[in-house]
Amino acid sequence: MQTTVDSLRLAWRLRRAWWFTATARTRARFARTLLGSFWLGFSNLLSISALSFVYGAVFKVADFEAYVVYLGIGLVVWGLIAACVSSAASLFDANSRNILNNNLHPVFYTLEEWVFQLQTFSQSFALVLLALSFVQPSLLIHLFTAGLLPLLNLLLFVYWVPLLICLLGARYRDLYQLVPILLQLIFLLSPILYVKQNLGKLIWIASWNPFYRVLDNFRYALISGSVALRQEVVLLLVNLLGVWIGLVLLERQRSRLPFLF
Repeated sequence: MQTTVDSLRLAWRLRRAWWFTATARTRARFARTLLGSFWLGFSNLLSISALSFVYGAVFKVADFEAYVVYLGIGLVVWGLIAACVSSAASLFDANSRNILNNNLHPVFYTLEEWVFQLQTFSQSFALVLLALSFVQPSLLIHLFTAGLLPLLNLLLFVYWVPLLICLLGARYRDLYQLVPILLQLIFLLSPILYVKQNLGKLIWIASWNPFYRVLDNFRYALISGSVALRQEVVLLLVNLLGVWIGLVLLERQRSRLPFLF
C-alpha cells in the first residue's frame, strides 16, 4: 500500500512535467494551421449537424432542437471516452523506448495521455457547448449548477478504465486489435444517437453499460439541470476505488514492464 501512496506523491511532484508534455503534444498537433484547436470543435459541429438531420429523420423525432442537444453532447462525450480507451491498449508499447531507457515511473505516461485527451476534449466541448447554448441557453448554467459532479466522475472514469486496459495491452497485444471492435459495438448498442426507450425490451443493455451510464449522467445533468446526488456519490466512490486499484496493479506490474517489449 505504501508504494501506491508513493506513486501518488510522485505523480503530484511531476505534475508540471506531464502537464507540459501533454500541452506540447496538443500544440504540435495544430502547428502551422490557421485555425488551430478550433478544428476540433468545428469537426464535431459538422458531425452533429449531419447526424442530427439524418437520424432525426430516421427516428422521426418530435422535438428536433432537443434532439440536437441530446445527440451533440452525447457525441462529444463519447469522443472523449473512445479516444482514451482506444489509445490505452498501445500506450506502454508506444512509450517502450522511454520505459526501457529511463527510470521514470510509468504512471507519468498514463497521466500525460489522460491530460492530452482532456485538453482535446475541453477544446472541442467548449465550442460545441457554446453552439448548443443557442438552442438551449440553460446548458451553461446547468454545467455549473448540476454538471460538476457528473463531470468529475466522467474524468475519473476515463483515467482508471484506460489504465487497466494499458496493463492488459502491455501483456496481450491482441487487445490492440480487439478494442476498436468493442468500442464500435458499445457505441452502436448505447443510446447516444437514439433515446434509451428505442431499445424496448433490450433497455437492460443501457442500464448495465458503464460507458453509457457515465456519459448519460453527465448529459442528463446538462440538459435537465438536475442530478441524482446519491447515485453520483456512489459512482464517485467506485471511480476512486477504480483509480486506487489501477495504481496498485500498475505498481505491481512496474518491474515487469521492460520485459514485455
